[in-house]
Amino acid sequence: MDLDGDGYPDIISGSWPGELFLFRGGPAGKFAAPEMLKDKDGNIINIGGGMREQPDGSIYITGNATFETTSEGTFVNYHGKRIKSTAEKQVLVTGTASAVHAVDWDGDGRLDLLVGDIGGNVYLIPNEGTTKKYAFGKHRPLEAGGKPLRVNGDAGPFACDWDGDGLIDLLVGAGDGSVWFYRNIGSAKAPKLAAGVQLVAPGEASFGADAPREPRRGIRAKVCAVDWNGDGRLDLLVGDFATQKPTLPEPTPAQKAEQDKLRKELDAVTARYHPLVNKLIGSGRVKSKEEQDKVQKEFNEVARKMQDLRSKLPPEYENHGWVWLFLRKPASEKLGAR
Repeated sequence: MDLDGDGYPDIISGSWPGELFLFRGGPAGKFAAPEMLKDKDGNIINIGGGMREQPDGSIYITGNATFETTSEGTFVNYHGKRIKSTAEKQVLVTGTASAVHAVDWDGDGRLDLLVGDIGGNVYLIPNEGTTKKYAFGKHRPLEAGGKPLRVNGDAGPFACDWDGDGLIDLLVGAGDGSVWFYRNIGSAKAPKLAAGVQLVAPGEASFGADAPREPRRGIRAKVCAVDWNGDGRLDLLVGDFATQKPTLPEPTPAQKAEQDKLRKELDAVTARYHPLVNKLIGSGRVKSKEEQDKVQKEFNEVARKMQDLRSKLPPEYENHGWVWLFLRKPASEKLGAR
């Protein structure tokens, strides 16, 4: 993908905060440091991002923000703004979990952007510039089957001619691990998407003692279509987030007794942790600085205790990111997985 038209492949990426990042390619396969993509008006692109004051007085920032603690208090830095977080006006940070794919969506020779978000929506950001100098316009949500396109969270779009009719279609990975196909029933210049068809069923992610011992397909599917085996048919590569029980030696009776004791302590500490979170964040938080300092001190002590107890216990599960290959079969057969 050569977004800036300089003859070198570039890399484009979404992010948890929501901003889109461009890694410009150069000679010898080297890439420049990432830069946040901006629209034609010079604004950093983050669909659904920004800073908003809530009814309870708190400020929610959706985007690439960092916390800074000084002798004067806690501050949040967000795109050149420095906002102080206080008991009366707390600053909270979240993200949109953007996933981006660059494609010439409307057949005009310029790379546009398809962006998925944590809510399962997919947006088109049209390129109104040239092949040598991009200029991104206002985003708009895509529709499928005459309705807003939405999958079950964490949309990951990928455009390709999936059905081989010469028109760009849309594949979307979803938060539940499923993959959906949206056929282009319009034209190359004016794509129109049919209602979605599920290509891959949801995966699973079991946390704690229920985590599986063997690899299983997980959630948060991100998809790429490629002719993997050279048979002329597009196959699917599906990345995921999965959990798995680690392979550990069987504990001795003494070790098991100690672990059971630690787990009981951890349960008791965890029961204290959640009410403290509610007192620090959101509508139920304490208002005065004196109260907040007191709760924050207790919260820090409980958090440290939880961390200490967990460090002494064997992990119940591990996080993994697998890539699954689904080989395309003839139309009379179903899609198969490896």
